[in-house]
Amino acid sequence: MRKSRQEAAATRARIVETASTELRRQGIAGAGLAEIMAAAGLTHGGFYRHFETKDQLVAEALAAALAHQAAKREAERPPLKAIVTQYLSTAHRDAPGQGCPLVSLGAEIARAGATVRAEATSGFEDLVTSLAARRGDLSDTAARDWAVVALSTMVGALTLARIAGDPVLSENILDRARESILQSAGLDAPASRSGPDCHP
Repeated sequence: MRKSRQEAAATRARIVETASTELRRQGIAGAGLAEIMAAAGLTHGGFYRHFETKDQLVAEALAAALAHQAAKREAERPPLKAIVTQYLSTAHRDAPGQGCPLVSLGAEIARAGATVRAEATSGFEDLVTSLAARRGDLSDTAARDWAVVALSTMVGALTLARIAGDPVLSENILDRARESILQSAGLDAPASRSGPDCHP
């Protein structure tokens, strides 16, 4: 008996959700289709009933991860200080499978196809807009310019903090980036090095 459209849609969503985590955890090249499907509780052969290519899955998984994080920000409406603190935290650093895909997949996204890069660009723009909206003390143009620099710093700092083999250096990178961004916004940097939530 053929699966209903509803069941097929649920299966596809499960694959996308699983891929969202596995791709961020292992990278685009590191996470094979067989491995992603197995993690979703499915066989490798079933992949092509839902997707034409791995790039299609990567684009949808990336979009899903970014949309989830955007929805979380919209629901919780955290202040600027909380966003920066949580993003540049050891908790976020240590949870790549649940964190910002721009950090986990950035270098691979840059070499990916146009559809994948477009999803990443859209996610970057959403984050910039979210940060800029919290700078009510600036004009729209100045707030956007500040947000582009702040987000670029956040992504770069978290990437380097994950690269650093020395834990002291890793935390120092996060601390200095967080302090710089918050001071540029007229806010005091928090003393804590680990944000309460790993989701940006």
